[in-house]
Amino acid sequence: MEYRSTGNKDTRSGFGAGLLELGRTNPNVVALCADLIGSLKMDDFVREFPDRFVQAGIAEANMVGLAAGLTIGGKIPFAGTFAAFATGRVYDQIRQSVAYSNKNVKICASHAGITLGEDGATHQIMEDLGLMKMLPNMVVINPCDYNQTRAATLAIAQHVGPVYLRFGRPAVPNFTPADQQFQIGQAITMRSGADVSIFATGHLVWKALQAADALAQQGIDAEVINIHTIKPLDSDAVLQSVAKTRCAVSAEEHMRHGGLGDSIAQLLALNAPAPLEYVAVDDRFGESGKPDELMAHFGLDTPDIVEAARRAIARK
Repeated sequence: MEYRSTGNKDTRSGFGAGLLELGRTNPNVVALCADLIGSLKMDDFVREFPDRFVQAGIAEANMVGLAAGLTIGGKIPFAGTFAAFATGRVYDQIRQSVAYSNKNVKICASHAGITLGEDGATHQIMEDLGLMKMLPNMVVINPCDYNQTRAATLAIAQHVGPVYLRFGRPAVPNFTPADQQFQIGQAITMRSGADVSIFATGHLVWKALQAADALAQQGIDAEVINIHTIKPLDSDAVLQSVAKTRCAVSAEEHMRHGGLGDSIAQLLALNAPAPLEYVAVDDRFGESGKPDELMAHFGLDTPDIVEAARRAIARK
C-alpha cells in the first residue's frame, strides 16, 4: 500500500475528535483536564457533555487521583494535560493510584517531544515513554497522525486497564486510513523491504516513509514498520522483519535511553542479535525553536534516518 498525505493536521485534534465520538457512544466516558481544554481540543466534549467533565485546574496530581476514584463507580476517565505534566509531575500518583491499583484510567498527553516548539526544554518532555512503559499494567501508545490518534482514542476506551496515550501539538501529514480499526499491540507494516528494517513511532513514521523513498533511489530496499504501541511491543513483527533484513533502525521523538529503541534492542539481544541504529535524542534536554528546525537540530529528520539505515547495513 502506498501512503500519501491528505494534508497536515495535528494529532491532538485527532484525540479531540475521538473523545467527542466516545462521549456520544459511551455514557461511561468522562473527561478531566488540568486547565488546558483548548490545547487538548476537548472543547467540543465539554460543550456537549458538561456534566461529564471535571476541570481540575493546575493540579495534575489531584486530577489523577480524581480519575482513579471515578473508575470505582464504573466510569472510564480520560485525563488530559501536557505530556510533561501528565507524567513527570505526577509520576507518584500514576504509579500508586493508577498502575499499582490497575485502575481503568486513560492518561492523555499532548504536546509531547520537542515538536512542542517554542515553549522550550521545561515543557519538551522526552522521557515520558520510558517512564510509562516501566510501570506494570500500563499500556503505552504513540500514534503517528490525526486519523490514527482518533482511532487509538476510540480503541483505548474498550481496553480495561491503565493506558498512556501520547500525541502532539504541530500539524503533521495525515496519511493513514480514516476508517482504520486500531489494534493495541499490533504493529503495521507500512512498506515491505529486504535490506533494512525501520521501526518508527509517532511523528517519525512519516519521516521513515520519506527515508525509505530516498533509500530506494540509492538501491536500498527498506521495510518501514509503524510501532504505534510501545507497550506491549509487537515482538513477532519486530523479529520477523529483522530475520529478513538482518539489521534495523529505531526512530522516535524521544530520549534514546528508555524509549522504543531500547525495547527493540532488548528484544533482539535476547532472541536474535542484529545491528541496530538509533534515531533519537541523545541524552540532551530540548531547546526553544520551530518544530521542524528542532527535529533537524536534534537529528530526528528524514536524512538522519537515511544515514542510520546505511550505518546499520554496513554493520551486517
